[in-house]
Amino acid sequence: IFFRDSSEMSDLFLDSSIRDWVLFPIVIVMIMVGLLRHYATVIMKTNIKPDEKALKQKMLLQRTRYIRENAHFIPVSAFKSRKDMLVAPETGLLQQKVEMANPMANMMTDPSMMTDMMKKNMVMIIPNVVMLPWLSYFFSGFVIAKFPFPLTSRFRSMLQRDIELSTLDVTYVTSLSMYFLILFGQQGLFNLLLGEKNEIDDAQMLQSQMGGAPGGPGGPGQPGQDMAKIFKSEVDNLNLVEHDWALENVEQYLLAM
Repeated sequence: IFFRDSSEMSDLFLDSSIRDWVLFPIVIVMIMVGLLRHYATVIMKTNIKPDEKALKQKMLLQRTRYIRENAHFIPVSAFKSRKDMLVAPETGLLQQKVEMANPMANMMTDPSMMTDMMKKNMVMIIPNVVMLPWLSYFFSGFVIAKFPFPLTSRFRSMLQRDIELSTLDVTYVTSLSMYFLILFGQQGLFNLLLGEKNEIDDAQMLQSQMGGAPGGPGGPGQPGQDMAKIFKSEVDNLNLVEHDWALENVEQYLLAM
């Protein structure tokens, strides 16, 4: 690597050997580690029996949402009968008394949940513990890539780890920084290779351990949620729906085509 002028920021000539013997090995090893994490998690995964009560509540909320969103595709009589089934003051399914589930109690009664959580954490932690010393020992201090667009100096600490050189343009990326960029950006690649429901989505794993669901921490129907408040909110939303049948006189439109 050579500088044209050491007194100011200058372009670098990156040797192709750095690409072949530093960048490519880092990318290949990280992909192989990700695949190994996926299949190790699948092998060690424990089949946990779902909570029947929580599953019924989740399906009820899903059915309520479908009725609310597609009410204009069914006749008004069908909509009213479904609405009464859900929100009738005494007999409505959403008006029934609901007890708040305790996820910690479920974990204590079923130790396999805690064991499965520990397995996933170990599969996530151990590869990172091994990869960082390996990367620091073999590839520390290499400049391996350059962004094709300008960046501000605020990105220097993120893109140029283990190299403190003020005259180096901030668009250049060091090996250690490239490792973290690939680590946090590889999920899209694994979604293509393994499908969206793969076992190496760290964000999804943390949400599931906290009792949440994709789309927000602690999604509806998950353990630990106040289902009485969620049901009441669904009742209010369903009562606000004004039916407007979109298929009225649809036969005439079809015959006129």
